[in-house]
Amino acid sequence: MVFKKSVKSILFAALSVNASYLSAQGPEEAAREVEKAIHLTPNIENGKKVFMICTVCHRPEGWASPDGMYPQIAGQQASVLIKQLADIRARNRDNPTMLPFTSPRLLGGAQEIADVAAYISKLPMSPNNSFGPGFDLELGERLYMEECSECHGKQGEGDKTDHIPLIQGQNYYYLIRQFDWIRSGKRRNADEKMVRQIQRFTPREELAVLDYVSRIRPAEEKLAQPGWLNPDFPNYARVPMPQIPQMQMPQMPMPPMPQMVR
Repeated sequence: MVFKKSVKSILFAALSVNASYLSAQGPEEAAREVEKAIHLTPNIENGKKVFMICTVCHRPEGWASPDGMYPQIAGQQASVLIKQLADIRARNRDNPTMLPFTSPRLLGGAQEIADVAAYISKLPMSPNNSFGPGFDLELGERLYMEECSECHGKQGEGDKTDHIPLIQGQNYYYLIRQFDWIRSGKRRNADEKMVRQIQRFTPREELAVLDYVSRIRPAEEKLAQPGWLNPDFPNYARVPMPQIPQMQMPQMPMPPMPQMVR
């Protein structure tokens, strides 16, 4: 009951954020806040408290939703989380759903951003992310190694120094959505080199490489144990998420071989 009241108060505060705050602040403001937050010493215990506002959508485990609406944020690089929060807050990345939750009134300042990012980065990742049909993985692997691994790493581990996200273990449907938004320019804070690079991809190449990425498994020590629930939120009422079945390679009959004409 206490937690439900807390969630209601969070939602009310998010919806009543001062409209003047929602005016654009720009990438320069975001860059200053990122630089400040990254060099602060995070307080993990306070990060747990701040994370309560995130559980409204991301739930206590920080795992992806099956439909790709929300990403897996558990285990993500802290520097990446800091940058994305600062970019959304400064409206350098368009995310109307998250924007109210990143306001100083709810999230706090650079210290709170550093705290919650550190907390989320320590959460174990889901061992059951969704992946694609699996029928073009050879092409997907080749494309990934040629086009993506230089920045994202051979195992999709990312780069905390350059704020490049960890993409291993990410939900297949979320990867598709973000890929399309980056390519179209809807996700405005994307790396310009990546935008130009993926604009060359054909639909087949896009789905193949993202299917491959979704199957890059995180190290065992980063994965949650079966049945794990975040013990920091023992009173959280978890409503089961609708499940989307894993895509399987379709079983199609082979057409008859044509007869040779002599």
